[in-house]
Amino acid sequence: MKLNRNDNIVFFTGAGMSAESGVPTYRGSGGIWNEYQWEEYACERAFRNNPNNVLDFHELRRIEALKCKPHAGHFRMKGIEDKYPNTTIITQNIDGMHQRSGSKNVIELHGSLWRMRCESEGTIHEDLENGKYSNRYCECGNFQRPDIIWFQDMLDEKIINNTIFTITACSLFISIGTSASVWPAAGFPKLAKQSGAYCIEINPEETELSSIYDEVIREKAGRGLELCLEKVQY
Repeated sequence: MKLNRNDNIVFFTGAGMSAESGVPTYRGSGGIWNEYQWEEYACERAFRNNPNNVLDFHELRRIEALKCKPHAGHFRMKGIEDKYPNTTIITQNIDGMHQRSGSKNVIELHGSLWRMRCESEGTIHEDLENGKYSNRYCECGNFQRPDIIWFQDMLDEKIINNTIFTITACSLFISIGTSASVWPAAGFPKLAKQSGAYCIEINPEETELSSIYDEVIREKAGRGLELCLEKVQY
């Protein structure tokens, strides 16, 4: 496939992208949810019952994420974004690793560990103070919660609509390190395919959607992206 400067490119990333940097995964073998119960740390009820306990848990996630660094694959994506202005990264990850590698056009489906939200005021602000929360309370006096999608939360409708619009307009869709087995993410590769995009999957293991891709690369994210970009004429 040969790209031109005006092509719309979508990178769709999941846990495998960040895992290569050393960020602990939440699901699967060795995942966080094998050690912790999400009912105690990752739902609105848990936050209402014991906000400090929940914030301690997510603060630990922030500290662990800061110990990790973007890998070569992140910077390759940044290079594509620099050359092709209509490049969008759609990620299921909440660790901010794409932004740390310099990428700007990032849609975070599940929110970010680096933002805090006050449910009472409806305000959201960046919180980047060395892993530790700069302030657990809003000016109104209520606890702020991480601006992420917890279990039993609804996804942000505006973000989903923006994601669908972006995917339907893309000419190249590259899925990296995700099984895309959870809705609505499970529908995004099919949407790209149906909209006429050339679709590439980068994953060391076969997924339920592997058969729909035009090309499959059985490698981890960094090496897979290197091979992928060697084949795409850009």
